[in-house]
Amino acid sequence: MGNHSFHFLVFIVLQLIFTTQALYFHIRETERKCFIEEIPDQTLVIGKYKVELFDAASNTYLPSTPGIGMHVEVKDPDEKIILSKLYTSEGRFTFTSHTPGEHVICLYSNSTAWFGGQQLRVHLDIDIGEHAVDYQQISAKEKLTELQLRVRQLIDQVEQISKEQSYQRYREERFRATSESTNQRVLWWSIAQLLVLVIAGFWQMRHLKGFFEAKKLV
Repeated sequence: MGNHSFHFLVFIVLQLIFTTQALYFHIRETERKCFIEEIPDQTLVIGKYKVELFDAASNTYLPSTPGIGMHVEVKDPDEKIILSKLYTSEGRFTFTSHTPGEHVICLYSNSTAWFGGQQLRVHLDIDIGEHAVDYQQISAKEKLTELQLRVRQLIDQVEQISKEQSYQRYREERFRATSESTNQRVLWWSIAQLLVLVIAGFWQMRHLKGFFEAKKLV
């Protein structure tokens, strides 16, 4: 019973860590659509996309013509561009993260003279971590047995879990540093307010004393 519970827990953790996101969205000519993904360092990311063009005659989306392309731009947490390339209307893009944190993935269509701002539907799949690896291709290339392939998958999953744990520690350290910085600023602001009140009180006492002395009340 304990082993079954442990295996189930490991399965849930892996499902949370290694994600595949599939969606579609609509854009117009040169319109930019961006997504934010939190990615550990040294993690492979593969994006697959397909562009469809709206056809008013049939009131539906059809496969786009070869003249339409997609420009993909990826920025790391330091705002450094790690990928910027123009692709065809259907394909895939890949990159490997080198800095843990939020990566911004932006897609926008290329602009042509005949493309008059028509609406596009873009299907996008983003694979992160273990899901981004094609193990069937690895098995065929390296001629691995089923057991060897499974061991390879488990090793990769353990490595990815370690990366995810490192990333969580990195986030905790950043959060702690931000909290300590905020607390320190609040403390100095409170001290500054106290000093202002003390100085204002001292000045008021001197002013009142001078006023009473001038009126010969003291």
